[in-house]
Amino acid sequence: QVQLVESGGGLVQAGGSLRLSCAASRSIFTFNAMGWYRQAPGKQRELVATIMSGGSTNYADSVKGRFTISRDSAEKTVYLQMNSLKPEDTAVYYCYADVNSWSRSWGQGTQVTVSS
Repeated sequence: QVQLVESGGGLVQAGGSLRLSCAASRSIFTFNAMGWYRQAPGKQRELVATIMSGGSTNYADSVKGRFTISRDSAEKTVYLQMNSLKPEDTAVYYCYADVNSWSRSWGQGTQVTVSS
């Protein structure tokens, strides 16, 4: 297991940017994958972006071209750069880590609110 702490959420106007951070309690170098989900009120949790151990990335269609996931193994942190934000991006964003094939850890979530 690993503890994950998200930060960087907040209130921003449509068209603005935010960068979310997910700090891990230990090295992320060997993790299978890390990424971000989000959950808007009344909706199911949605996978936003993933970065695999080899560095490949995947994005939900709704955020492609606007969001970028990256990691800094030395800092034990994964980032989600969110540009051109839209009101529909409003949600609680959760970081996750697949420590191995049978263990997933979650952060506590950070609120992102985009005003129109």
